[in-house]
Amino acid sequence: MVNNTVNAMTLRVYNTMSARKEVFTPLQEGKVKMYACGVTVYDHSHIGHARSGIVFDTIYRYLRARGNDVDFVKNFTDIDDKIIRKSQEEKLSWQEVGQKYIASYYEDMDALNILRPTYEPRATEHIDDMIGLVATLLKTGHAYTMGGDVYFSVESYPGYGELSKRSLEEMMAGARVEIDEKKKNPLDFALWKASRQGEPSWDAPFGSGRPGWHIECSVMSTKYLGNPFDIHGGGKDLVFPHHENERAQTEAATGAKFVNYWVHNGFVNIDREKMSKSIGNTLLIKDFFNQYHAEVLRLFFLTTHYRSPVDYSTRSVEDANNVLHRLYYTLERALAAQKGKNVNPARYPEGDEIEKKFFEAMDDDFNTALALSYVLEISKNINKMVDDQDESLIPLIAYTSHIFMTLSDILGLMKNDVSAMESEEKVRHMKRLGLDPSFVENAMRQRMEARQSKNYQKADEIRAMLSEKGIALLDTPNGTEWRIKYTAR
Repeated sequence: MVNNTVNAMTLRVYNTMSARKEVFTPLQEGKVKMYACGVTVYDHSHIGHARSGIVFDTIYRYLRARGNDVDFVKNFTDIDDKIIRKSQEEKLSWQEVGQKYIASYYEDMDALNILRPTYEPRATEHIDDMIGLVATLLKTGHAYTMGGDVYFSVESYPGYGELSKRSLEEMMAGARVEIDEKKKNPLDFALWKASRQGEPSWDAPFGSGRPGWHIECSVMSTKYLGNPFDIHGGGKDLVFPHHENERAQTEAATGAKFVNYWVHNGFVNIDREKMSKSIGNTLLIKDFFNQYHAEVLRLFFLTTHYRSPVDYSTRSVEDANNVLHRLYYTLERALAAQKGKNVNPARYPEGDEIEKKFFEAMDDDFNTALALSYVLEISKNINKMVDDQDESLIPLIAYTSHIFMTLSDILGLMKNDVSAMESEEKVRHMKRLGLDPSFVENAMRQRMEARQSKNYQKADEIRAMLSEKGIALLDTPNGTEWRIKYTAR
């Protein structure tokens, strides 16, 4: 259920290249070609990977919701120095390491309700194409061989640095290049690495070896999307050197523009400090799942605009958890109001207006934070109608609930069974409190016994004790039930 006015709206996207928002005009009307850099599969994914995955999944969903046919490509780097080191540590082949952590990645992404891209190529499936691109760069004088390695000559490409907006001095510092006397210029980067003893390698006209990291994405993006294509995305940390190098080598080889819109998501901070393996504050997605439902992490990231840094803290995640479960409670109440009734939805103009504002927010560079506020607004409207207990409002509840679910789906939310969500969250809530799951049932039994013996003071004390632990008791005709208190902060 999308208003007709939505199609007339104009999507604007912040382009890292121009450093401003631009009207989004795909190369082919109604068809969008998008590439996002995937993971290097040598370990379990962390919440930084989750943020990038959620950002580009939401963009993918929104572009499709606007009626576009979207070809979305996201790669796997399945050969790399880190993978080789991990294979030695775990006494597995490098292929087994890749398969192990690709499976782990899918587990995490599926739990986060991240749609599978149109294509998910693996680097090792495209070695011949990479060899071809390196050969072209050598032939056109943009690359050179040295000691069995092949390097891209940065000086041969005049536009180097335009994407990252960095001076030569900044790039030299930012590249963190190791001293390598084989390079003509410290900024030159490896296209092909000569084979070493005990490492995987492939035969090439310029020597046996394996591809450098940057060459992979140039090959896999253009192979599936052509050259140029519409959107290239990834984390802000990839702007330099990875995307700068991708752009340089691709445009040097083809003589044509590589990408029209460069889109980058911001960093994840842990308690206001940038998340980094080097300082040991990385949080694995699987560890998050031990504490909260996967959908909480998705909603948490959606509450911040994708280009802004996001600060992960216990308080902010608890807030997201509260919001998510209040939304599910809205859905539960809306379904209960309609249960057993033959309802014909009746148009609700206020709901239409909220839907229009949602799309306006998303059209403003995918502003999920603002868009989510409209989902919360429509949730509030549904609850107000349910609270009125007026049978004549049920058709409006049905109509508004449909808008509520449509907008939630664009954000990748509200895809779980309501009762299952509540049951699972009760278990997690008790686990976070460090209490046995039977704690509440025992307390409820003691309260019932106190009420039966007319010791109302003790009964009230038990209710207050549970309330302090975020547990609300509901006395119903069928007995006492309990629910987690989800409060707005």
